[in-house]
Amino acid sequence: MLFVIDIGNTNIVAALFRGDEIIEIGRVFTDAHRTGDEYGIIFRSLLRDIGVQPEEIVSSTMSSVVPALIGPFVNMIKKLTGKKPLLVNHAIYDKLPVKPPAARVYEIGTDLICNAVAAYTRFKGPCVIVDFGTALTFTCVGKDGLILGCAFAPGLGTAVKALSANTAQLSIVPLEAPASSLGENTVQAIQSGIVLGYKGLVEYLLSRMKSDMAAVENISPDGISVIATGGLNSVLQPITGVFQYVDRQLILQGLKKISEIVRN
Repeated sequence: MLFVIDIGNTNIVAALFRGDEIIEIGRVFTDAHRTGDEYGIIFRSLLRDIGVQPEEIVSSTMSSVVPALIGPFVNMIKKLTGKKPLLVNHAIYDKLPVKPPAARVYEIGTDLICNAVAAYTRFKGPCVIVDFGTALTFTCVGKDGLILGCAFAPGLGTAVKALSANTAQLSIVPLEAPASSLGENTVQAIQSGIVLGYKGLVEYLLSRMKSDMAAVENISPDGISVIATGGLNSVLQPITGVFQYVDRQLILQGLKKISEIVRN
């Protein structure tokens, strides 16, 4: 079995692949102050809960956007499985079908690389990946696999928390679309501004990005695929038609694909 881990700013997600079958082990809150041994206890417990012995893990691959946790997790996985994990970083980019520009190789997060590899190999062409996480990210991949550029905005949850933290009378509200943009109370007013506002942000930015990509690549905007991922994509998915495909586990699929490409 292949063991994959994505270390994000808010959560750490781990999964096992038995062939193409994916078994999500668990989702753990990211804490840069925890030691590798502490995480080892957590993941041994999670594996035990699903009836998997560490010896059954043949290989592992990990991505991290939290530098402080890279070393502890490499050591933890080595202790857990007896094998050093494949780390997604600039050292393996030359083997991948998707690459950042050479001048920006250190700037693009490995989570975006994993998403881009999964989407590009699935669609076999230009695409935009919209990831609804702690940050809302847009990653544009050209027809030859070059990452043409990105755009970042605060994630929906981040925006709501920031609004609540910096105002005396506004609280955190459920992230769901209101019936009308005319908020009749505080909850509806925040939902209108955040959820409907982000709908406009996503739709406009995707339209602009596809137009800019088409000009750079000399292709039709209609030939550019759009895929959404991340836990909060479900907030906008029911009220917009701009996503051709939605895959919450895209980054895990990207880790699997990278493992196959680099190790074969």
